Amino acid sequence: MDALAEFKQTQKQSWANFSVLETLTTPPAAQLVNRARVRPGQAVLDVACGTGVVAITAARRGARVTALDLTPELLARARENAALAETDVEWHEGDVEQLPFADATFDVVLSQFGHMFAPRPEVATAEMLRVLKPGGTIAFSTWPPELLVGRLFALTGRYLPPPPAGVAPPPLWGDPTVIRERLGSAVKDLSFDRGQMTVPSLSAQHLRALTESGGGPMRRVVGLLSTSDPDRLAAFRAEYDAIVADYLDDNLVRQSFLMTRATKI
Repeated sequence: MDALAEFKQTQKQSWANFSVLETLTTPPAAQLVNRARVRPGQAVLDVACGTGVVAITAARRGARVTALDLTPELLARARENAALAETDVEWHEGDVEQLPFADATFDVVLSQFGHMFAPRPEVATAEMLRVLKPGGTIAFSTWPPELLVGRLFALTGRYLPPPPAGVAPPPLWGDPTVIRERLGSAVKDLSFDRGQMTVPSLSAQHLRALTESGGGPMRRVVGLLSTSDPDRLAAFRAEYDAIVADYLDDNLVRQSFLMTRATKI
């Protein structure tokens, strides 16, 4: 297995327990669907759909929704969620860097905190735009590098083995300048907006414990250091708690994110 394939396999496995965090991403899903102006009857693709919160929200608006994710455990949870919500979504296991759909299939392509983990942004961008119809909408939510989640990803990156050469840090997708460069001349009417996720938490340590149970990079750090280097793990946890404390007030951790919307030319 080459380095890139091994990297993707590690990602696939590390996110398998993310369903414990899905209630946190449910309100932002509605913000993204609203931002994308999803309408009844539209053909919508949710890329890196996770447990299906965006796909199901769009389906409840009357859209015809297809959703794709790399991790089968998350798709299993998404199917359960769709059944509970009495919605019809077409689910696929697959890779954003190789979407199994024909050119110009969808009216809207969405991704919430998902496509940003594709190791090669230029490939993921090209694929998302390829399957989008001319005049269609691409919209996604991402974590800015300078705010809470972006800072936490930078922290975990310092404690994990370096990724293969050419793999871009996910929070770069939260920088409007980078997004403009990546979407380039393929789109028009590019616009940005801020959303906010609020997480009830009694302390930074409470949030860390929750994230360690379901967050991919966090689980990897804990798995690597819990037996091999407990002192380094303790140092990581202390740094994590200090960052979260900057955003914790009145039992709420406030996490801002960036929403992008553009029209394919």
